[in-house]
Amino acid sequence: MSALQAYVRTTAPRNRDVERIGPFLATFAHDSDHPMLNYAIPDDGAAPSPAEIAGLTAAYSSRGLLPRLEFFTEAAPALEVLLVTQGYALERRIPLLVCGVSTFVPRPAPTGVTLRTPSSDADLLGLRSTQNVAFGASPEVSDTELAGTRAFGDRAVLAEDTTTGSIIGGGFALEIVHGTSEIAGIAVAEPHRHRGIAAAITAHLTHLVHTRGAPTAFLTPGDLGIATVYRRVGYQPAGECVHLSLTPR
Repeated sequence: MSALQAYVRTTAPRNRDVERIGPFLATFAHDSDHPMLNYAIPDDGAAPSPAEIAGLTAAYSSRGLLPRLEFFTEAAPALEVLLVTQGYALERRIPLLVCGVSTFVPRPAPTGVTLRTPSSDADLLGLRSTQNVAFGASPEVSDTELAGTRAFGDRAVLAEDTTTGSIIGGGFALEIVHGTSEIAGIAVAEPHRHRGIAAAITAHLTHLVHTRGAPTAFLTPGDLGIATVYRRVGYQPAGECVHLSLTPR
């Protein structure tokens, strides 16, 4: 678990401002106040004092951001209780799923769907817009979002309807660090769900990182329903991730 938390500590600061506050690495998106892009990550075994938690809270509040943390509970088992005593509340508790080479199960795309690497900015815009809508955001894609999506290179994949040419889903594999990669952003447009597309996207990206030298791929599903999809690809429970934020007063 320590290795996975270290992976997040390494990759989350990419393209963000960071500040070290006590046993926390606080990250801040350059031009977005979205809570999922602004959060702190604790050190292993973090047991901060009330003053250190207050310092973290102030760092986000002073920027007009929601004070928020994401972490694997086994990496800092005492932290959740300490945060709650200082006014933080649990947003959600989600499983951590891991897939190794030996447990991986291939899942081809269903008939009428092709998986491919984006080859143009139009592809990237379509992919990111589809993801935004699937996650409840605006279909509009900012220049920053486009640049961030472009940075994934061939670690991005989109699902295309072969009849209409429409982009109907996609996802990313994050960079490989010390033999580990995170699979993220798996999304399928509402009318095309329950066809096995999400499983195929996940399998494609998982196989990609396995063949590039990452024996461990992991992800944190947004809900238990999609977790079932990932298990069909060979992902297995390995712990849990919690998201906590300061309760409004």
